Amino acid sequence: MSWKLRILLSFLAGILLALAFPNFNLPPLAWIAIAVLIMVSLEGGLGEAALRGLLFGVAFYLFATPWIYTVMRQYGPLPPWEAAGVVALMILAASPYFVAFTLCVTWIARRDKSLAVLAAPFLWVALELARARMPDIAFPWNLLGYTAAGNLALVQLSSITGIYGLSLVVAAYNTVVVWLIRSRGESRWRLPAAVLAMFTLVLLAVALIGPRLVPTAQASQVAHLVQTNLPQSMEYAANWDALHAGDMSELDRISITAGQRDHGLVVWPEVPAPFSLTQADFARRAQGIARNSGSNFLLGVVGLEPGADGRLAAYNSAAMLDPEGRETFQYDKIHLVPFSEYVPWRDFFWFAKNLTGLAGDFRSGTRYAVGELPGGHFSTFICYEAVFPNEVRRFVLDGANLLINLSNDGWFGRSAAPAQHLQMARVRAVEHHRWLLRDTNNGFTVSVDPYGRVVARMAPDIRGELDAPYAFRSDTTLYTRWGDWLPAMCVAVSLVLLLMASFRRAAVAPK
Repeated sequence: MSWKLRILLSFLAGILLALAFPNFNLPPLAWIAIAVLIMVSLEGGLGEAALRGLLFGVAFYLFATPWIYTVMRQYGPLPPWEAAGVVALMILAASPYFVAFTLCVTWIARRDKSLAVLAAPFLWVALELARARMPDIAFPWNLLGYTAAGNLALVQLSSITGIYGLSLVVAAYNTVVVWLIRSRGESRWRLPAAVLAMFTLVLLAVALIGPRLVPTAQASQVAHLVQTNLPQSMEYAANWDALHAGDMSELDRISITAGQRDHGLVVWPEVPAPFSLTQADFARRAQGIARNSGSNFLLGVVGLEPGADGRLAAYNSAAMLDPEGRETFQYDKIHLVPFSEYVPWRDFFWFAKNLTGLAGDFRSGTRYAVGELPGGHFSTFICYEAVFPNEVRRFVLDGANLLINLSNDGWFGRSAAPAQHLQMARVRAVEHHRWLLRDTNNGFTVSVDPYGRVVARMAPDIRGELDAPYAFRSDTTLYTRWGDWLPAMCVAVSLVLLLMASFRRAAVAPK
């Protein structure tokens, strides 16, 4: 295989993996995409390996997350060249994990190709853990395991291993495919062929028959999730309230009417407009909804508190008012969205002054808050935090019996991002066997049971209310108890295999 063909196939592999995610929705491609990348990584030098990993990452993010450019252009608002520059830098910041993968596989392969194939799935999962834990620029969006999480039976593995278990299964399948391809034409091909056939049959049996065996969760209560469907903007006019008086009156009516049916829980999404309980007019409105509905009222707001410098610091927050209108809960978002709620390495982005002037206004919270409702305890995580498995786990460890995700996916328009976001948030429910209530500004607003079924949903881009069933759960899954034990094991195995390879003589690098 020529180096040019290896480069081309690396780019193609990135495209294949991207097509496995929404909105392309071709998950079977994920079961061969990594095999292509592994195959081409078994040859060539390290410089070429780094280029292959980079091109894989560029192709993957260009096709899987083109909405990043749309957000920068529409809501930055950045000129085309600045938006493209920021997207390019984001891709470069997210692609080193793929570069590390191809470098490690190629480095091991120059010593022992069979050992490189064996190491590949462990390296992949170990690097996914790095993608989720890297300070400032962590971006565990569209991990490999999510391509298998759409199946109700397969996704149950995440209650033991987290999403990383599914990633390991998919990566391991790709590895067996490589093993079979490398053995073609040899007498030993029968073993990998048998393993691949057995692997495939087991997966098909679990995927086709397994969903019938997944327990059904019984809901005992109903929350009223209000989809506000307010227009999205980076800046709001001083007379925003007057301009949207009709919208707000309609939301008042929807919320109060829904809450009066059972005096339970009314929820609004992540702050979709300039809402703050420090503003007297909005505070009176929120208190009126709580009192007139006779319900607890949970909503997204901009929290304003004095900072260390004496100036007001802004937080992306969730607050709850009890039926008397008293604030009983507040959570300040801990994991902010880079390039939106803050800009990492702000001084470096000299060419995107418009972006750095608009983002970076939010401070990060520090407390994994747990609130109380009649019947149990809940926690709220906000928008982007849904993609961090271990951080959601912190809420459950602190006593949350119910998970509530407030989000505003209006920034993404009708791109693939809202569907990808829901795909990932849904797995958080399964990992901890907790009901998940997800309320958004314009979609997708849903109720997810502890086994990952979407049991109620509201159509996107409409204003209204969803009666969302839920219950409080107190059981503890293995993932809740042990956390990221599997990717930590993959890190250890990867290090052992790299050490083993270091004792073997490297082949002469090709010219």
